[in-house]
Amino acid sequence: MKSNNSLNPLYFQFTLYADFGPLRYLFFSLCLLLYMTIVSSNVVIILTVCLEKSLHQPMYIFISCLSFNSLCGSASFFPRFLMDILSDTHFISRPSCFIQMYVIYTYLSCEMTFLSIMAYDRFVAICQPLHYHSYMTFKMVTHLVIFAVLYPVFAIAFLLYLSVRLPLCGNKLNRLFCSNWPVVQLSCVDTTLNNIVGQFVLVTTVFTPLFFVLYTYLRILLVCRRSSSEFRGKAFQTCLPHIITFITYSLSVFCEISLTRYEADKMNPIFTVVLSLQYLMIPPINNPLVYGLSLPQIKGVVVRFLKKVPAAKS
Repeated sequence: MKSNNSLNPLYFQFTLYADFGPLRYLFFSLCLLLYMTIVSSNVVIILTVCLEKSLHQPMYIFISCLSFNSLCGSASFFPRFLMDILSDTHFISRPSCFIQMYVIYTYLSCEMTFLSIMAYDRFVAICQPLHYHSYMTFKMVTHLVIFAVLYPVFAIAFLLYLSVRLPLCGNKLNRLFCSNWPVVQLSCVDTTLNNIVGQFVLVTTVFTPLFFVLYTYLRILLVCRRSSSEFRGKAFQTCLPHIITFITYSLSVFCEISLTRYEADKMNPIFTVVLSLQYLMIPPINNPLVYGLSLPQIKGVVVRFLKKVPAAKS
């Protein structure tokens, strides 16, 4: 008969890390630089929107929410990842693993829901401009943000509750961080319920927002086709950052979903690493750069602030 610890391991071991010798310090430095860039750039976006009254509009509020979500997702991954790069052993306690899983998956889901309400905002602004201010009131924006956060929070919590209660017959995860499907695969019992709930959460938090964004941009495209070239230019300018962010994140999520559909231990380790790190590294740095450089309103405020800093020092 198996002991209680064999059915409920107290820790998990990441098996995807390799011993790179002195090169580990180079990887550590590069990842630390990336993390510091993610933190600083997203903080700049948030402070810019909060401190500049002219940016207290729905679109910029949603952008700051996107940046805050990126900070949460990065904080759940990078500190632990940086420690593991320098460590010779790669163990994580069971509670810490599920906490990391919860924050990362909530970040992933909130990113999609935020992108969907941002698409709705652009849809109303372009397709129904005369009603924009009556539709996108402060109360409406608040409700949209609350819904975009609360549904993923509770959906992911229920999904991981089903995983926490599973008896496990192993503790080795072929990942660089904690992921739900590899843990479920360690189960000693039937996981049909986990699979059904997982598919439902995937559809409602990823694919439903995905199709909603595609639908809104199809409507926007139809309106732009019937409008003047000047109108199309303005619409393209306001939608371009969101389109770039949406495409980048959709491709990153597709990489993660593809990874869960195949047995990672039978894939090339480098390929597995690249796929698993896509949505944790690229979108958090892509979002502030795209919005900071593409939107003149945000870019102008940041440039004015940077000009004031040297003047204040002198």
